[in-house]
Parts: sequence; C-alpha cells; structure tokens
Amino acid sequence: MPAAAVPDSAARSVGGTRTTDTHCPYCSLQCGMAVTAGDRPATLVPLDFPTNRGGLCSKGWSSTELLDHPERLLRPLVRAVPGDRTSPLVESTWDAALDLVAAAIRRTQARHGRDAVGCFGGGSLTNEQAYQFGKFARVALRTSAVDYNGRFCMSSAAGAATRAFGIDRGMPFPLSDLAAADVVVLVGSNPADTMPPAMQWFDEGRARGAQHVVVDPRRTATARNAALHLQLLPGADLALANGLLHIAIAEGLVDEQYVADRTTGFDEAKAGVAAYWPDRVERLTGVPVADQRRTVFALARAEKAIVLTARGAEQHRSGTDTAQAWINLALALGLPGRPGSGWGTVTGQGNGQGGREHGQKADQLPGYRSLADPAARAHVAAVWGIDPDDLPMPGRSAFELLDRLGTDGGVRTLLVLASNVAVSAPDARRVISRLGDLDFLAVSDFFLSETAELADVVLPSAMWAEEDGTMTNLEGRVIRRRRALAPPDGVHDDLWLLADLAARLGAGDRFSADPETVFEELRRASAGGTADYAGISYERIDAEDGVFWPCPSTDHPGTPRLFADRFATPDGRARFLRVEHVEAHEKPDAQYPYVLTTGRVMAQYQSGTQTRRTRSLAMVAPTARAELHPDLARSLGIGPDDVVELATRRGRARFHAHVTDAIRPDVVFAPFHWGGASSANALTDPALDPTSRMPAFKVCAVAVTRVGGPEERIPPPAAAGQPRPVPHRLPATTQPLAPNRTAPRSTRVKSTPRFLQGVFPITGEGLTKPGPLDPALRYTVPTGKAAQALYFRGGNSTGELAYVLLVRDGEPMRWFPIAAKGDVHVPLRVVEDLPGGTVVELHAAAPEGVTGELVVDLGLVEV
Repeated sequence: MPAAAVPDSAARSVGGTRTTDTHCPYCSLQCGMAVTAGDRPATLVPLDFPTNRGGLCSKGWSSTELLDHPERLLRPLVRAVPGDRTSPLVESTWDAALDLVAAAIRRTQARHGRDAVGCFGGGSLTNEQAYQFGKFARVALRTSAVDYNGRFCMSSAAGAATRAFGIDRGMPFPLSDLAAADVVVLVGSNPADTMPPAMQWFDEGRARGAQHVVVDPRRTATARNAALHLQLLPGADLALANGLLHIAIAEGLVDEQYVADRTTGFDEAKAGVAAYWPDRVERLTGVPVADQRRTVFALARAEKAIVLTARGAEQHRSGTDTAQAWINLALALGLPGRPGSGWGTVTGQGNGQGGREHGQKADQLPGYRSLADPAARAHVAAVWGIDPDDLPMPGRSAFELLDRLGTDGGVRTLLVLASNVAVSAPDARRVISRLGDLDFLAVSDFFLSETAELADVVLPSAMWAEEDGTMTNLEGRVIRRRRALAPPDGVHDDLWLLADLAARLGAGDRFSADPETVFEELRRASAGGTADYAGISYERIDAEDGVFWPCPSTDHPGTPRLFADRFATPDGRARFLRVEHVEAHEKPDAQYPYVLTTGRVMAQYQSGTQTRRTRSLAMVAPTARAELHPDLARSLGIGPDDVVELATRRGRARFHAHVTDAIRPDVVFAPFHWGGASSANALTDPALDPTSRMPAFKVCAVAVTRVGGPEERIPPPAAAGQPRPVPHRLPATTQPLAPNRTAPRSTRVKSTPRFLQGVFPITGEGLTKPGPLDPALRYTVPTGKAAQALYFRGGNSTGELAYVLLVRDGEPMRWFPIAAKGDVHVPLRVVEDLPGGTVVELHAAAPEGVTGELVVDLGLVEV
C-alpha cells in the first residue's frame, strides 16, 4: 500500500482555533483536558477535573501527537486478492469495503448459522458505541457470539462484587475518599505508573499521616512510597487475604455488630479461614507473620480504611475468589458502606466500567441486565422493538470465543472494534493462528495493529478527539467525551460504521449514527437495571462535572457512594463466601524453574497500538524490558540490557534485561505492551477462572536464557524453536488459512537510546553539597562511539527546592533546579557531543535535612 499522508483535518473552524473541554483517551481516570484545534497540530492543557485536579501523566500529555501521525489509517483497506491474506492490503472505498463485510456476513450465516458471525469489542469504546455494538450483534446479526477485551481485565472483580454486593461498580465511592482514609491497602495495583495523577490523593493522605500498604511481587513506585510493602509470590493473594481474616477473628477485631446487621454467610467464611494460620500463610505467600499482623491491626483500628484490588490479584484462574477473599476481610472489619471506607477495584481501561455495563459482554444486556433473565429480555426487546424470543441466549466468553474461531460450531466471520487481540489475548500465538483459521476478518482501528494486519478488511476509525459520546470512569462517574476536531476526510466513527453496516443487512431503521440519539435509547434500555442511567443526560453531565450511576430519574442526585443503607442484594445484605487458595495452574519445575508475571509500565498502554507510535513515549520506553533480580541474573550470566529469552510451554519471546532488586529472586516480570518478538502474551497461560472466565495472565512457569549482549533491536526467537500452537480439529472440508507473517517494513536506525532514570531517595546535605544519587545514574560512552544528551525530566517529592547536576568526567556540566513538589522538562539538543570514554553522572542536592524522593530521567542517544 502507498505511504499514508498526514491527515488534513476538516477541523479548522472559520476564524481560527477553538478549545473544547474533553477527557484523556487512556486510563479509567479519564482526566479532564482542554484540546485546542484548528491550527495543526492540536494542543492540550489539563483541566481541574475532580479526578486529576490539573494533573496529567506522560501518556495524557502526548495524546494529541497521534491525531496527525503519518501511520494513521485514512482509507479502508482490502486484500489485493480477495480471500488471500498473503496478498497486500490496498486502499479501497467505504462502499466496496462494507459490501465485502456485509457479503461475508450473509454468506457465513447462510452456510453455518447465525452464531458463525461474531463481534469482539473493547473497553475504549464510548458507552454509545459499546451499547450499539451489543445491539448490532443481537439485532442486526442475531448472534450470541459477542464479547470484549474487558473480559481480560475486569471480569473477576465484577463477578466477585456482583456476588457479594449485588452490583459491580468498580469503585463504590469517589476517588477523593482515598485522601481522607487513614489506611489504604492496595492489592496488585501500581497507580504511580499506571495512573500517576491519582497519586495526588495518596500523597494527600500520607501528608496527614495515613498508612498505605501495598501487596505486590514487585517493589513498584507505589510500593516504595508505602508504609509497608508485602512482597508476596504471584498467585498467593487469596491465601494472604484469608490469613488476614484469620488474624482478625483470632484477635477479636471483627465488627460483630456490622456482621450481624448487614451481612450473611460469615460463619461459613470463618470456618474456611481456620486453616490459614499465620505461619502457614507465610510459607504460602512469603509475607512475614509480623507484616500480616501489622496490616490487620492497621485496618481494624483505623477510623476510615479502604481495601483496593486490581489486576495483580484478579488475573488468575481463581481471580473471582481472590477478590471475594479481600471483600470478606473488608466486610468482617465493617468497611463497605461506612463513610470514607470500603472495598473497591481499580478499573484499568478508559471505559472499562461503562464498556461492561451495556451489552458487549457475552451474557449481558444494557443496564447490567442478565441476558438469561426473561424480564430483562422483555424490557430491552421492547426498547429495541423486537420480539424477546429473537434475542439470542448468552454466548461464549472472550478467550473461548477466540479459541474456537474457524471451527465447526465456532465463529467463522469476525468483526473487531477497538481491540488488538493478537497482542492482548493470552497464548497469543495460538490466538493468531485461530484468526488465520477464519473465513473472514474485519477490523476497525486507527492504526494497522497486529490484529488488523491479519484482516481481510481494515476500516479506519475516528480517534478520541474526533468523536462525541460518554464514558464511565473508575468511580462510576458518567462523563462527556466531546468532539474537539473533525476526523480526516473519509474517516468515520464506529457508530456510523455500525449504523451503515446494519443498513446493508436490512436493519438500518433500528440504528443511529448520532451519539446523543443513541444515548437517549441507552437511558431507556438501562432504566430499572442495576446500572441505571435513566436520569442522566448530556445536559446534566455538562452541568455537574459528570453524574454517578445509578441515577434512575432526572430529579435523582446520582449516587457517588454506594451501600450507605443497604446492599443491592434482594435482602439488602452483603454476602460472605467461603473461598480457598488453589495452586497456580502451572508450578515451576526443572524445565521452567521461575514464575512469570506480567503488567504495565508507565510510558506504554494496553497493547501499545497507540503508545508505541508516540515518539515522546517511545523515547522513554523504546523496547520491552524484563525485570530480573540481581541474584537470578548473576546465576544465569545476564547483565543489564542483555537480550534474554523467556520460554514457557506456549512460546518464546525476547526482551532487554532490567536487573533490579525490586523484584523477588524467583519471579520474572515482563510488560505486555509489545507484540512480535517481545510478546509477553505469547507466553501467558490461558487457564480460565471458572466464574469470570478470566485468563491467568499473572502467573505461569518460565525459563530464562541469555541470548546475547545489548542490542538496539531485539532479534526474534528462531521460528523452528517455537512450540506449535494447540491445533484445531477442523472439519475435513475446511482448510485453515495461514496467518500473514510478513515482517513490517521499517528503516534500521543506527543509534541506540540510553537512559539514566528511576525514582531515588534523597537526604539533603545542603544545596552547595551535591553528590551521587545512585550507581545506576552513571554512564560511560563506549570507545569508538559518541553520545548526545537529548532531554532531562525530573520530579521532586520534597517540600523544598532541589536540583540535579549533570557531571561530565567529574566536572559540572549543567544543573536542573526542581521546585518543591514540582517537576521540570528540559530539552538538551544544544549540548556538546560526548566522545567515547566520557563518563556522565547525575548528582543531586537538597537543603540540609530534607528527605524525600527525586524522579530522574536523562535521555541520551549513542551513535
């Protein structure tokens, strides 16, 4: 296909620019920002919105970079030879591309039945798009085969909350409650990297003396700031929660009156934790008995206490039960519903909350209604103007849907919106193989993602700043995504796509491309449901900085805090459930002797389709880096930045080594934002939670091998050495199509980025006495090379001015003042070249006696 041109947006308004208040496209904080468009490129500034209060992370600051990216898709793409995915993708027209999609749908359903066509959505779709995608599947296609990538993210926490409280709203209280809590226990969450603006609430709490406890196998940036870090073995979170409840019962710390008045099932849960005595829990988890006791007593004695779980605890084959175990602890201590206290879960994706409420999950209808409930089916069918009997029954969950692609009884034509399953799904090579088995694949995206590269038809989509709609953030606050500029000519949003495609399938009269019209229908469809949006309108959202659901009527104030008087169960009581620790599906053995866990890094997001293309973020995190403890690295002969190969029973992938004592010696951490040679999800275990159908992303057995020294580009593992994906048993008449394995075209860059970066404690000895912060902040330019400093970024957690000094061969070269509680970003493009042999160091100084932390990031390029 020809090189893409830079989009010439139609957003130029007569008379110059315009500024629009909207929200960041990334995580579930949905930080407020004002986007100014008209002149190119668009620019932004943060807003004083309740979740971010004027803060943004590096992803938010860089979000407008992608609107004019040269790789942006501007025209539909189809295969040069229809049906041959080894032929190149070439530009086409919308009519021709959508005719191909509609013809494939009709052909597939005529041959194989309605459920042979499937839909796979994403947690970044607006509420309107998620609602319309679920409706499209059930009305235009009448298929049960629909699910979304939130099944990989929030399903275990959602299952536990629904079971215990009768409702799933990730955080049943406003984010601001974190600042007022005396104790916060964070389980498997690292907001300092994944949602940095939220840390101001934690900082505010610590400033008034709050204690924070972080449960994580890694000493993350969040854990470093906590009063206590419980560095447990991955997969042991449930055992730890049961052990803490055991201590609470043994020490008489249970809120007996609360348990009697507001809960059921305590006696069974109590009997279940009797076997989790502290010494046994220490052996299961690695958490010392003293730290277990300290955590329980802190929670029990606090006036206001909060327990938050996240993916580290939930992405396991027992993730629902793990979340339940922490809910049991919170209930025993009387936290849920108490002012300023409770249990919650930290939603990940931008619309991870709203995306799971309105119908793109396999078992749900809008308003969080059950698709198997006759009353729910009747209500939604009446809104949609169809017979309830025409609605399909619940379908298969995300991985089960993907794992049956191309099989007899499975999906044969798949439409994917806002998801990159070739990178994000577990056992990703197996999923890529399954995508190749499809008769037809259509993908809507704004870049040619790894999934889109495998498609028969690729449809260009509008981006976040080019569309209207609503999102629901981690607090359950429904907010407005406002269009700040028009999409490039010929690019449409997904509401238009679904409405147009429905019209081609004979159901156009039931679908609209106007977001407010769709939202008004969503309000009616959700009315009376668990997630009731009936009283929320665009006007109210604009006037109130968002509205918390449930909000059943226009005169209802919304519900910032749930459970004050009753829980959403039939009897109004929360439910304890007895849950038991189970071993990981894969335990280390002689062949795979270590534990692999996966997660996020600050400068990347989800499958990396956007952030890996963002130049400023790629400078910070240009390659995937696997974390290994120094003891493990030493035993395997691995040094910093060496290329290492991680191998599991499903595949092999390669990473640069990051040697750090922030991780346990028996655990390896790999980020999941990359595909190809560095695909962490080529390694992960697809074992599923029996309740939520969540895959076990967070733990499997792994082997580690040194491949070679530092290299700019990580070479892929040998194809011959890769395990073969588990094969399909295909019908005899059907031959699977081979996936497109053509390597992307790229230009080799003959330079190597180097970074001196990290978060480091500092104790000031006076502003006139700078000194080294850490040995990691020292770099020697290799002989025969030259280097150039590109930028410096710094942050200062102390209440006084500090500075960082750039030192060359022992002589001061440049100093960077960082204000109290402030940050600085300084481009360094005019700094002189540094020849081979030059030693560069970063020193720091602060007033005498001042303590705190400095965030340091010096970017260099080596040529």
